[in-house]
Amino acid sequence: MSQLIGTLVILGASGDLSARLLLPGLAQLLTSEPERSLTLIGAGSEAWDDAKWHEVITASFAEVDASGETVAGILEGSHYFQADVTKPEDLTKILAACDGVPAIYFALPPAVAAAACAALQQVTLPEGISLALEKPFGIDEQSAIDLNALLLKLVPEEQIHRVDHFLGRSTVLNLLGLRFANRIFEPVWNAEHIEKIEIIYDEQLALEGRARYYDGAGALVDMIQSHLLQVMAVVAMEPPSTLRSHDLRDAKQLVLRATRVWQGDAIAASRRGRYTAGEVQGRQLSSYVDEKGVDPKRETETLAEVTFEINTWRWAGIPFTLRSGKALAERRREIVITFRAARQLPVGLKGHNDPTVLRVFLAPDQMSLEININGPGDPYELERISLDAHFGDGQLLAYREVLAGILDGDSSLSVRGDSAVEGWRIVAPVVKAWRDDEVPIDNYRAGSEGPTLWPRI
Repeated sequence: MSQLIGTLVILGASGDLSARLLLPGLAQLLTSEPERSLTLIGAGSEAWDDAKWHEVITASFAEVDASGETVAGILEGSHYFQADVTKPEDLTKILAACDGVPAIYFALPPAVAAAACAALQQVTLPEGISLALEKPFGIDEQSAIDLNALLLKLVPEEQIHRVDHFLGRSTVLNLLGLRFANRIFEPVWNAEHIEKIEIIYDEQLALEGRARYYDGAGALVDMIQSHLLQVMAVVAMEPPSTLRSHDLRDAKQLVLRATRVWQGDAIAASRRGRYTAGEVQGRQLSSYVDEKGVDPKRETETLAEVTFEINTWRWAGIPFTLRSGKALAERRREIVITFRAARQLPVGLKGHNDPTVLRVFLAPDQMSLEININGPGDPYELERISLDAHFGDGQLLAYREVLAGILDGDSSLSVRGDSAVEGWRIVAPVVKAWRDDEVPIDNYRAGSEGPTLWPRI
């Protein structure tokens, strides 16, 4: 395990990611662990001074009701540097202001983060320094390989955190506990008993001013290539020997290495869509192509759905469908495991032989098990009920857990370099089919469930 971090450096501190996600997550962490000693340094292109930086920190902390000693403690010794983070001399100045072992969080666009990492080659780095990068990690398989090689020139793999906030500690442990601590589930967690698995992340939010990044990425790269494939790996992996980072990451990697587009047909196995004008939760939304900063010629999708297969003994022949989209009618964040229907009902038992369905919901984390039972009316009539359970209160921000892992030198929840490469390898046939316009882009009205001709999952 790496040394504990004494200074958190946020490159891109004047951006939206820092104020909206990183600083509130840090506030929760420091509130829950007041004994933690940490220096915070921000750096960005905006011409801020320390007073402005302190205002931003205070406002972000207030969003999660952190105040008083927590705010005072983090403001003490916290400085802001206006800097070009792609210049070695500016990075040297920033690192010189750090206390103890630093961690650098690259809250930057991918291309700028890569340029900053290249500049770090010309900087004398403190021993034990950690580097944390947001997705997407590279823009394709080869660029991910190249970026891995660059990072490994700077620090060892265990000091690199490729952030995936979907894999928060509670989500991973809930899935592992559900599967491996309950004999009722693990013996049937395979192709013999499961018919299909779907992982869905549908949002009611639209573009929300993120055109500069999103229009060059789209739903496939933004969500499926990174987040949802990682969730799938946790759902499908073999039991890890321990919860240490090497074992967890090895188990996920074995799944990803065995993953391919369903039946090798990227055209038949994928769908893409884009929202048009409509209404979501009383908000009138314009068409995606009319959003500020969007280039319609790119044909960027705002809804992506791809089916994969995992060619292992446990999962051969089972479709894993991953879907994510924006400006949809319903906010759905769930893993849906559909079991095979019972082979035969006894003669005289009436009702539908519906399969058992296990739903695991993300943020807040909870589950429901949909089963058939004899109802209170006709004892020969089957009825459907749902057994529900809550894993936790769901109040912890994802970035609180992300930052805890970085600051504690625990890389178990971050994406390992080879897994980042596998994500690009897996979706490459889909990216090519879409780029070659072999899969049509279907329109759907904002506030609807998606394109009308798509099957509902």
